[in-house]
Amino acid sequence: MNIFNKVALQGMKKSPTRTIVTVIGVILSAAMITAVAAFVVSLQTYMVKGAMEKYGDWHVEFVDVDDAFVKEQAKDQEVKNTAAIENIGYAALKGGKNPEKPYLFVAGFSKEAFDTLPVDLLSGRMPENSGEVVLPAHVASNGGVKYEVGDTLSLAVGDREAGVKELGQHDPYAAGNEKNAVREHLETNDQRTYKIVGICERPAFEEFSSPGYTLITAADSAHPAGSLSVFVTLDNPKGTRDYAASAAGSHACVFNDDVLRFMGLSNDNLFNMLLYSVVGILVVMIMIGSIFLIYNSFNISLNERTRQFGILSSVGATARQLRNSVLFEGFCIGAVGIPIGVLAGIGSISLVISIISKNFASFAYSSVPLKLMVSVPAIIAAAVVSMITILISAYIPAKKAAGTPVMENIRQTNEVKVDPKAVKTSKLAQRLYGLEGTLALKNFKRNKGRYRSIVLSLTLSVVLFVSAGTFGAHLKQGAERSAVNSDYDICLYTQNGNDDELFGLYDRLRTAGGVYESSYQSILKYRCPAAAGDFSQGSQKAAGLDGTKETVDLSMDIQFIEDSIYLDFIKSLGLSPTEYTGENAKLIAAAKVKNDRQKQDEKNSLIDLFAKNSIDVRIAPEKDGKPQAKQGQDVSITFVDTIPSDTLPTDPSEVKPYVFIAVAPYQLKDRFDSAGVQNQMGLTFLSKNPAQSTAEMEKMIQGAGLASKYTLYNVHKIFEQNRSLLFVVNLFAYVFIIMISLIAIANVFNTISTNIRLRRRELAMLRSVGMSDRDFQKMMNFECAFYGMRTLLLGLPIAAVLSFLIYKVMAAGGLDLEFIFPWSSMGISIAGVFLVIFITMLYAISRIKKENIIDVLRDDMA
Repeated sequence: MNIFNKVALQGMKKSPTRTIVTVIGVILSAAMITAVAAFVVSLQTYMVKGAMEKYGDWHVEFVDVDDAFVKEQAKDQEVKNTAAIENIGYAALKGGKNPEKPYLFVAGFSKEAFDTLPVDLLSGRMPENSGEVVLPAHVASNGGVKYEVGDTLSLAVGDREAGVKELGQHDPYAAGNEKNAVREHLETNDQRTYKIVGICERPAFEEFSSPGYTLITAADSAHPAGSLSVFVTLDNPKGTRDYAASAAGSHACVFNDDVLRFMGLSNDNLFNMLLYSVVGILVVMIMIGSIFLIYNSFNISLNERTRQFGILSSVGATARQLRNSVLFEGFCIGAVGIPIGVLAGIGSISLVISIISKNFASFAYSSVPLKLMVSVPAIIAAAVVSMITILISAYIPAKKAAGTPVMENIRQTNEVKVDPKAVKTSKLAQRLYGLEGTLALKNFKRNKGRYRSIVLSLTLSVVLFVSAGTFGAHLKQGAERSAVNSDYDICLYTQNGNDDELFGLYDRLRTAGGVYESSYQSILKYRCPAAAGDFSQGSQKAAGLDGTKETVDLSMDIQFIEDSIYLDFIKSLGLSPTEYTGENAKLIAAAKVKNDRQKQDEKNSLIDLFAKNSIDVRIAPEKDGKPQAKQGQDVSITFVDTIPSDTLPTDPSEVKPYVFIAVAPYQLKDRFDSAGVQNQMGLTFLSKNPAQSTAEMEKMIQGAGLASKYTLYNVHKIFEQNRSLLFVVNLFAYVFIIMISLIAIANVFNTISTNIRLRRRELAMLRSVGMSDRDFQKMMNFECAFYGMRTLLLGLPIAAVLSFLIYKVMAAGGLDLEFIFPWSSMGISIAGVFLVIFITMLYAISRIKKENIIDVLRDDMA
């Protein structure tokens, strides 16, 4: 070890507090970078495995190929596995209700295909020969045609053709409605009979735009189909696109982007940017905080060793040797801090993953556990990034010190300014602060470098804390708004269904295991013309209504609920049952609009849409988005603040800037129902075990042969997914905030305490000329106040602007948010700044007071 490295080690031993705080900063930095790296690898592995479980373990599909092509790909050295399915052909779906999906598509699976392509069975079993098929459940729910396990299908199978072109599953149905478009037709060439042995979920490889519902059978080796689709898995997924380009030839290919996306290999540039930018932003934020902490530590260390550098330079030490000495010090600190930080990061993220793994399963892939994946390259990268952070932090002040003239280093005149004009203070300041405050101000002016270092450290801490608090507050607001409760756990939703058929099914669904309460409702679409004068003050602009028109045509839903529930509702409102029941009953409605000018401390964000408590109006049913005035009727509507039951799930595209829902007993539905009006029907259930109940209900619906298109919502699961996702995001946000705050606090402590230590001679001189302990403490209190005030004047405006930008970014991401000004975070930061400053000052001063004044003066003069 050369003399310069020995000097560096002695300097570290001489200032153990600064060295320990710096090491702690390195540990925190390395731990955070390691935790981010380990979690990203673990999450990516989880998402890739989950996507493979759901969408299949394949990378590229070649469409409409022959057997020779399949064998050729199987021999390719880049290929790990191939799985072929026979494109047996299409058959017309008799009685199908979906005009975009008029076919059944028969696919013959090879043994490899059954292993590679996931099929989620709802009932029955998988096919064992070419005479058996598994039918997807959405033939009934989407196509409106009911089949059961045990049924026999006799199908006229053939090919889809449009002119001279043969179409496949990746070609949407060509109805020929567009100008000059060729209408497709089905050319049958074979008659096949199948027995249905199972019902499955929609296969993941079947696109939503595919024109045929996929029936899965076993491939017939005796009578193979001429057209095949082969699913290829590669040894190295990174070469997927190059391989496909070279192997495809004239054949079309489809990539498994649902899997490749999480490997960062898809063409989804937005997702790729999000995937890499989030990790990059986290690492950059950690590095900024860490560099600031470690830079200040080395900068202060060099201020302590300025004279030492001058003496070494005077006896022949080169600038390079001095820089290497400082870099060696950084390397030693990294050698101690980085391994501990890496282990701490792995341990902390392991604990976090164990806490959130169940929440991940509820909104992502329940069949794949989230586990800690320690990637050696990722850990090495984290260690390298941490070491780079340290070396950058050490190199900048080392270069500055090595380039300073020798005599300035020996005299230590490069930092302290003694020009009388530079340290002059105003008479007003002297009157306000007295001698002690004036001395504190003069110290700031004499050594602006140290002063700025402390202020910038504190400012960084304030900005980080307030910004993190704003992020957490808006996440909490988003969580509260999305984690809503519902009046039901499960909902069977249909449009324009048959009431008698649904009520017959309702009695069966109520018996599903776990169901303890049930109800039904129907919603009809109506239009209500309202005069401009009927609206409340301010509601017209808030609802986006045209104020130039004398009347405004409002969209209105009429919700029909069980008679008993409706009767209890009007009694709870203190209304007369005779006025609100019967043929000429008045309607009860909730008409609200969001108040954009609402104050943040107000809980109710809705205002009344109408000025009066009731109106008499003529309403008309809505057909194809237009009111049918000839079928209109006069009604009297009374407005209330709430409705008795949650409405049915709505299409997000139908969301309006206002809410206008009328409520009526089910016995009045015939009065308002008319031919052509959109009729939404819903059967709703509360269950002790929604997942079990939903599974049983799906089987009951399949067995009942429901002809209407339907959707069975597990509403409880949807809400739980939202809550779990927000819990995970909140947890990581607050862990990140805590660790960044620790780095900031360590930064401030290190900067202030070491600066005080550098002023040992100055403070000893003041005490030597008679400054009492009380006056001395008063001077230091002024310094604390000045540090705090300058920090807050700089940090709070920056934090406020950054908080607003964070809100804008989160709102642009789709969260329903209102800006929350970070008053509480700013209040905590104000108190925290002064608390950290005073505690650090007290610690540093207590150590100085214990020292002998003569020894300090003699030591610094030596």
